[in-house]
Amino acid sequence: MTPTPESPRCTPVADSGLLVEFGTEIGDSAHDAVIRLDAALADDQIAGMTEVVPAMVNLLVLFDPVVTDHGAVESAVRRRTGGDAGQRPSSQRRVVEVCYDESVAPDLADVASACGVTVDEVIASHLAGDYRVFMFGFAPGYAYLAGVPDEIHVPRKRSAVRGVAAGSVIIAGPQCLVTTLAMPTGWSVIGRSPTRILLDDPDRPFLVDVGDEVVFERIDLATLGAGSTGRSGG
Repeated sequence: MTPTPESPRCTPVADSGLLVEFGTEIGDSAHDAVIRLDAALADDQIAGMTEVVPAMVNLLVLFDPVVTDHGAVESAVRRRTGGDAGQRPSSQRRVVEVCYDESVAPDLADVASACGVTVDEVIASHLAGDYRVFMFGFAPGYAYLAGVPDEIHVPRKRSAVRGVAAGSVIIAGPQCLVTTLAMPTGWSVIGRSPTRILLDDPDRPFLVDVGDEVVFERIDLATLGAGSTGRSGG
């Protein structure tokens, strides 16, 4: 069965998890279903549920196998999906600054060459993207954004580059991410951001949440050096 937002595919994971899939390709329809179910489970928790992990097109429901089982959890999930079940929660608009100076954007020219456009056109396309946080993963605060325009889609590199600086703005295919730590990556580095994604707040550790809209705002190299704390959009 091909999973859809109206009829998800549920797959047992070990003895304490259920993977709920709403699609096979990254897109707004499947992810909206993920967000709605996540909100529904937060408002009306399933007995024995211990954690919910939303991702691009699926959601993992973890539970205590002493309290419940896969069948009961699946039944409860299906009562909360399909049709008009659940409402998409309100999201925030977050502004993330980005500098595209060549000194902090080592792959910008290569992306332009691969896509058959100029560097300025890559920058314009990136700024025009319709970005939304689809999931967290890989490292603390690594918010995977969907919405990179088709015109600047490039694949991952064949091998990762070590020591990519924190704050690097990186793209691969339809996804974009702002790194929070110095780590290796096979994505293309097209800019650098001073915006703080990791916050010193245990109740709100990250600037963005899954479902939030992200808008990139261009800054120059001097402003990058001055730093930023991040902010909500208007």
